[in-house]
Parts: sequence; structure tokens; C-alpha cells
Amino acid sequence: MDTIIKAVPLNNYKVDIVTSSGISGIFNVKPCMGGSAFKELEDESYFRLVRPAHHGIMWPHEQDFSADTIVWDIQHAQSCS
Repeated sequence: MDTIIKAVPLNNYKVDIVTSSGISGIFNVKPCMGGSAFKELEDESYFRLVRPAHHGIMWPHEQDFSADTIVWDIQHAQSCS
């Protein structure tokens, strides 16, 4: 399983990602923010608290995305549909 080793928050709810296998790209979180679990991410200062964790990325109140979801999104230029 790939591990996220770098997660840098960018403008417009995007995260610059690098994985342990060398995959890199921009993960767009905005299309995934429709559910109530991700509502808190709309606060830009909170969104910027993203960090690599548990083979994916996570925020302080445990909102998260798995490395599999992130890698698939980067490779297929899709958006959490």
C-alpha cells in the first residue's frame, strides 16, 4: 500500500501530494466536501491543518482520505464522484 509522505495545503481546497512510491500530484478536496463529515474543511484555516496520517491524509478532527482514493484521483483526474 502506498503511503502519503507529503501533504501541503494549497489554495482552493487542493493538496499537493507525494507518495512513498513517488507518485505526485494535486488532490482536489473541494468536490468531496458535500457531506456533513467534511463541512469543517470549508474553514480555510482548518483545511490548512492537513497532514499525512494512517496511509492517507487527515485533519485534527479525524476527517480523512485514504492513499488509495488520493492516488486514484491523481492518476485519473477525477473528483470524488
